[in-house]
Amino acid sequence: MTTPVDDTPQEEYYARLAREVQPRLEALSRCRSTAEMEAHPAYREIAGVVERTLEAPHAADFRGRQAPALPRYRMLAWNMERGTQFEGQLESFREHPYLKTCDVLLITEADAGMARSGNRMVAEMLARELGMAQVFAPCYIALGKGSGVERHVEGENTLGLHGNAILSRYPLSDVRAIALDNGVDKMAHREQRIGRQAAVSARIDFPNLAVRAVSVHLDAQSTQRHRREQMRAVLDAVPADLPVILGGDWNTSTYDSSHAVRAILGFWLRVMMGVDHVIRNHYLHPERLFERGLFRLLVERGFEYDRSNRMGEHTICYDVTDPRATGSLREWVPEWCFAFIRWALRNHEGRCPMKLDWFATRGLRVENPVVIHDLREGRATPLSDHDAVGVDVVV
Repeated sequence: MTTPVDDTPQEEYYARLAREVQPRLEALSRCRSTAEMEAHPAYREIAGVVERTLEAPHAADFRGRQAPALPRYRMLAWNMERGTQFEGQLESFREHPYLKTCDVLLITEADAGMARSGNRMVAEMLARELGMAQVFAPCYIALGKGSGVERHVEGENTLGLHGNAILSRYPLSDVRAIALDNGVDKMAHREQRIGRQAAVSARIDFPNLAVRAVSVHLDAQSTQRHRREQMRAVLDAVPADLPVILGGDWNTSTYDSSHAVRAILGFWLRVMMGVDHVIRNHYLHPERLFERGLFRLLVERGFEYDRSNRMGEHTICYDVTDPRATGSLREWVPEWCFAFIRWALRNHEGRCPMKLDWFATRGLRVENPVVIHDLREGRATPLSDHDAVGVDVVV
């Protein structure tokens, strides 16, 4: 299902969210399923404003001048890990030799009014500071501060929104949110959330080319089949009138992470296959076997991905010593699992590279795919747990 942009001023929605929804979230946090929550009197009082807040993206245009026609346009997809390192991220968009040349940003994991990211409107503030048009699709209303170490940040959420966004130096139009079914019941998890994942789609009118861009974040806690079906929902909703570029964090971990037991069994299968073999041939090439259905679906729908990506190059590296990485994982797998993870990665300094972030295109000529590691690697404080990926669209 797609939802066009809502013309209601977002300040009105956000004011109602703060005034009516936030005071009722503590009562809803005692619910243990979405069905229980939806039957709760406190939810029935706010169901209308919750649904309207989550069903439509909000757009704003901070461009001060018309950007010129170019022979190629640079696209970036980046999971910004909520925007918790916003100041450093903003500085990188201004100063980094690659990021400062980007024309379109496909952003996943952007907060709006979450304590963990300073209660910033991350996508809107980034667009305002960079002088870009933006559209933000809220996916979830968080009932708490987040997961793992995020639970211990100071302050309280003002809005509790989390979603995906597109930013552009060129005009955005025909904006749509594409609702995706949840892989697990978000209210049955320790990190309780109201809502569902949503891709955000927009037409971008360059002076010499029009394209449809889609920022896509597939569920981490889901099966491989479910991620494929989420991608199918995206492809079904994308109009066929323009060339298309899809980008984002597709969570192609190779795992069925819909339940701890399935993830643990999957881990032991990969240990028996050989850790080095799995890293080299599967974690870095999920398209070969475990996530093959998703990539075959893209090809069947006329998309290519091999020219748009640095194949076999990691975009994230799980580090068993990193409290940010292990904190969230500890909330749904038993503590004893970590001894076995450390043992499995003993020859890899406790680190496991994976390829989760991708582009796919249809009807476009692309060149120079990159993975930008220095936003994460070699820093005392990484700017995100994901690397950004980029590619040039040639006119």
